[in-house]
Amino acid sequence: MNHRMRTTVQAALCTALLCLLAQATIPMPSGVPITLQTFAVALAGYCQDSKRAALSVTAYLLLGLVGVPVFSAMQGGIGVFAGPTGGFLIGFVPFAVLCALAAAAPHIGWTIVLSVAGLACCHACGVVWFSVVAKAALGRAFLLVSAPYLIKDAASVLVAYLLARAVRKALARSEQKA
Repeated sequence: MNHRMRTTVQAALCTALLCLLAQATIPMPSGVPITLQTFAVALAGYCQDSKRAALSVTAYLLLGLVGVPVFSAMQGGIGVFAGPTGGFLIGFVPFAVLCALAAAAPHIGWTIVLSVAGLACCHACGVVWFSVVAKAALGRAFLLVSAPYLIKDAASVLVAYLLARAVRKALARSEQKA
């Protein structure tokens, strides 16, 4: 398989995985559920270059935007973007890009900084959006839709990084044999 085809297939698989893992949902009173989307977005970033990571997450968002029920709890449509989770969805693109840059970073320190920045960007988009939609102060929005998820999301990012490293090594080995 040539490089272009392989990276296209990887992007499509990352989109499909994000669609699938978004369905692992635990509803929360705030309207922002606990999902495996953070893990899937980070994995998409760590497994691909920044262009493909942005492409795979954008494809997921566009599928949902046109009404395909790919968002958490089998939701889709523009109404999901207008709801309490819309900011997190928008924040997935820079999050994936920063994870891709983190995977390519020459030093573990930069990998950590870029990974944290990606997660922070996603949460910041989510908090600001929720604040507007719910007409809540930023501090209250942070306490409702960010703080309770930070440990789970940080663990998701770490596990995604470790899994992506293993995937990248396996792909490199398979390319050497081919």
